[in-house]
Amino acid sequence: MKKLVIGILAHVDAGKTTLSESMLYLSGKIRNLGRVDNKDAYLDTYELEKERGITIFSKQAIFEIEERQITLIDTPGHVDFSAEMERTLQVLDYAILVISGADGVQGHTKTLWRMLELYQIPTFLFVNKMDQNGTDKDKLMKELRKQLDDRCIEFGQGETADFYDQLAMCDEIMMEAYLEVEHIEIVQIKRAIKERKVFPSFFGSALKLEGIEEFMKGIVKYASVPYYPNEFGAKIFKIARDQQGTRLTFMKLTGGSLKVKDVLTNGVWQEKINQIRIYSGQKFEAVNEIEAGSVFAVIGLSKTKPGEGLGIEEASEEAILEPVLSYQIILPPDCTPRMMLPKLHEIEEEVPELRIVWDEELQEIQAQFMGEVQIEILQSLIDSRYGVQVTLDAGRILYKETIGNIVEGVGHFEPLRHYAEVHLLLEPGEGGSGLVFGVECSEDILTKNWQRLILSHLKEKTHKGVLTGSPITDMKITLVSGRAHNEHTEGGDFREATYRAVRQGLKEAESILLEPYYTFQLELPEKMVGRAMTDIEKMHGTYEISKRYGEIVILVGSAPVVTMRNYQKEVAAYSKGQGRLFCSLKGYEACHNAEEVIERIAYDSERDIENPTASVFCGNGTGFLVNWDKVKDYMHVESYLQEIDDSLGEVTQNQNQVPSTEEKWIDLEEIDEIFNKTFYANKGKKSSWKKYKTAHETYYKSDVYVPTHQETKEKYLLVDGYNIIFAWPELKELTDENMESARMKLLDYLSNYQGIQKCQIIVVFDAYRLQGHLQEEIKYRNIHVVYTKEAQTADQYIERFAHEKQKKYSIIVATSDALQQIIIRGAGCRLLSARELIEDIKRVNEVIKQSFEEMKGRGRNYLVDTLSFETKQQMEELVNKEDDE
Repeated sequence: MKKLVIGILAHVDAGKTTLSESMLYLSGKIRNLGRVDNKDAYLDTYELEKERGITIFSKQAIFEIEERQITLIDTPGHVDFSAEMERTLQVLDYAILVISGADGVQGHTKTLWRMLELYQIPTFLFVNKMDQNGTDKDKLMKELRKQLDDRCIEFGQGETADFYDQLAMCDEIMMEAYLEVEHIEIVQIKRAIKERKVFPSFFGSALKLEGIEEFMKGIVKYASVPYYPNEFGAKIFKIARDQQGTRLTFMKLTGGSLKVKDVLTNGVWQEKINQIRIYSGQKFEAVNEIEAGSVFAVIGLSKTKPGEGLGIEEASEEAILEPVLSYQIILPPDCTPRMMLPKLHEIEEEVPELRIVWDEELQEIQAQFMGEVQIEILQSLIDSRYGVQVTLDAGRILYKETIGNIVEGVGHFEPLRHYAEVHLLLEPGEGGSGLVFGVECSEDILTKNWQRLILSHLKEKTHKGVLTGSPITDMKITLVSGRAHNEHTEGGDFREATYRAVRQGLKEAESILLEPYYTFQLELPEKMVGRAMTDIEKMHGTYEISKRYGEIVILVGSAPVVTMRNYQKEVAAYSKGQGRLFCSLKGYEACHNAEEVIERIAYDSERDIENPTASVFCGNGTGFLVNWDKVKDYMHVESYLQEIDDSLGEVTQNQNQVPSTEEKWIDLEEIDEIFNKTFYANKGKKSSWKKYKTAHETYYKSDVYVPTHQETKEKYLLVDGYNIIFAWPELKELTDENMESARMKLLDYLSNYQGIQKCQIIVVFDAYRLQGHLQEEIKYRNIHVVYTKEAQTADQYIERFAHEKQKKYSIIVATSDALQQIIIRGAGCRLLSARELIEDIKRVNEVIKQSFEEMKGRGRNYLVDTLSFETKQQMEELVNKEDDE
């Protein structure tokens, strides 16, 4: 029988488990429809799931329909258990994404959509609860296309000309077929769905069994059965225990077959299978052999982990979703950590996101969580299995650290009869990229074996930052040089040198503290929106009004986890139960109160003996320590960045000899990158990008040329209006008397500036506090002025513009907001600080004034002749005004 493995995913309360029950009922798998609120759902088997009415652990059910055996895997919808859902994605052939017709696309729905895209899982959509008043299929269909993908197509409309026309727009092959014969074959539609070029969308009500049968037939009709090779392969996605405490390893067979007593190995361990179980709900069937395409559990394996691959399957990467909260587990007086720790590690095997950590320094057990609901789960598991009631402390945020510039870290380890030196290039990475390791080192300098060893040492440890001792992230670490000794170098020497190189580089770098952020969706009555906006601002969050329906307003945005983690209780209190808050982890961003956190944690990086920053050198037959800031005075291998710096000087000299007919200015971003990598990065002290002049500051004096024939993009300068006004003393003084005067003065300056720079200028002013204000765009002379709409800040407008237009235009953003600068850098745009823009404007004004002075003296000025009549008038006004003053 043909096999399909389908996972069902949804935002909490969308009706996912109810849809599962309906499909099982209509297939004949179950005789009675269970309900979540009646605590008798077929797949909610865990006691706490019944009590809370949510899915906590993924479970499977098997049913048959039209010669298809479908393994349906129900996954958790609550954001706290997203990691459990993510592990399941690794074994799916298709996914069903359930969306509430009453609520539409919610915050966590988008998170699920992004993960399905990341894992490239073909997806069917089912819009549920269409029986409720106020649901509109056409509006929901538009929302799916706008919020998720414009290739979401309604498959319940029948095979009409309009249906084929929509399909044809999704794929070239289907377009050609439609234009040729005005028909698209099912095999072509199935291929497009499999390749994620089409997302079939169905509507109905799971509770009332409306549209479910049609949806199931649609899956059978349009889902392709995978092909599996004869060679053995399996992907492990879950560890569990049955009621007797027997360890179960859940996996999907992706090739060949498997029998009881077969021996499995991952290259490290080798163990025999004692039993094969096919689960459906709580019940299972023991079989002697299993075929490819099946999802099952085996007994006998004691060392398996979720994400491992066996046979032809490779191991999966680390889960994208990770814990952001840490708590101390407080044990009863008669229970010792030594007794409880092994039991907690058993639970950790089953729920890896409940990370259990033994802190040797504090002599305490810590647990790391995604969210508050997991605390209750852990306490319940410990109590039901081991009869131990534990409590947890108030908890704390798990911070991370990254760097803002490029440095070369050097580590040296040379006590007597030992020797190793390692040079690592540390570079800032994109937000959410984690740690990336690479090698740019010749084997003439370090042999391949030593290079591999250094890479393994980089990967084997959680490297701590130097601000708070938190793990580092969003960074690329590249091995660029080093040295070994023919007689005295041992493997452990490179471990010490590698660790010290990382720490020495971090000490020199501009370190940035990161904290976790939530994206949120807040639904509440319109009269309470003002209170919510005030709260979010106090939480250092950002927001905008997403939509309104009736008297309900939906706010979306993001805020630090530390400020928003208990806000749900406040929402319930002041809205008297009418408000709902949905949060999902956005990722790590710059900490909103970094100085306060660093001072509170009081981490001393130079006293952390487990993570030393100093290096060990040898002199006069004995080893001695050298502090991190002096290591480069003693190192044995020449600096990698210094070599680049030297070679850059030679290249620049040669470039200055290029014939003038082929000369063009080098791109400012390239100049900044050269300075980033060479000029300021390694001076033996903690450096900062703020200490050197950017390319923008030296724009009018640059002597660097390169020959190029590339077409340049149209340039846009986006200016955060109020940010610049309050950073410019002359304009800030005007605000005390009249804000309008300050605004007009800035616009006049920028208008003159545009005449010289020849770029499009957009000045953005906040109007988000003005109730009912719509976005207003006006033309002032030769520049554009935008007043944002209600609930939208200038930052948000600029972020959106930069994100949507950065591929089309060359965008520079002028702001001194530190967080905004990081976001704009991440969007791939260039930056001007308020100080840099002010200096540029003053410099332009000086150029204008000098030009007219020369014009008066000579009677003619060719620069002015190239300007428009409007710009010439502005110049004359400026010069006359300054003369009057």
